[in-house]
Amino acid sequence: MTIRIAMWSGPRNLSTAMMYSFAARGDCQVVDEPFYAAYLDQIGVDHPMRDAVLRSQDRDPERVAETLVSPVLEPVFYQKHMTHHMLPDWNDAWMAAVQHVFLIRHPARVVASYARKREAPVLDDLGFVQQMRIFDQVGGGVVVDSSDIRADPSDMLPKLCNKIGVPWTENMLSWPAGGHSGDGIWAAHWYNAVHASTGFDGAEGTLPVLEGAYADLADAAMPHYEALAAHKIT
Repeated sequence: MTIRIAMWSGPRNLSTAMMYSFAARGDCQVVDEPFYAAYLDQIGVDHPMRDAVLRSQDRDPERVAETLVSPVLEPVFYQKHMTHHMLPDWNDAWMAAVQHVFLIRHPARVVASYARKREAPVLDDLGFVQQMRIFDQVGGGVVVDSSDIRADPSDMLPKLCNKIGVPWTENMLSWPAGGHSGDGIWAAHWYNAVHASTGFDGAEGTLPVLEGAYADLADAAMPHYEALAAHKIT
């Protein structure tokens, strides 16, 4: 019986490190943002490496969803999802077959990090609104704050494992440098820092100071972050 974990987050939110952590378990298959090409195909927005992403994945969300609930050999199947990739009019029947975890991060940190990779983001790019929508849609789930994980991964990861019913292993605390075979084609643009890592970075410092449109963007995301943070494991 495979435990299927749908990990929902926005970008710049420890999501790749979490995928590497689960991959390091030794009993876990991982998949990296399986709906990315389907999302790009339907919304037509310009993203870094857009054409390469479209060539690299199935663009049919129904077929993608089928792969997420099809049999796998490993007892744990970790699915890294970006919340904004799941469009609201798509068939969500597959979601009943997975456990939902919501990985959150303070909006000021997300905005500051995202803006270094792609100029002029808007609220829909960051996934906060969509994360709240999916949380309500599936009737809730486990919520974990990426800052709490970075502050003490050896404390928070066992708590997360307990919540989702998988055995804790210290293998989750480290991984080989250089990336993972399951990385999406877009790793060349987005994953530079995590490819150089062999474990979780240390605790985050003070919140970045944002100005102008970036400050407004973080403010717009805060109610969604705070609503989910009220449910987070501690």
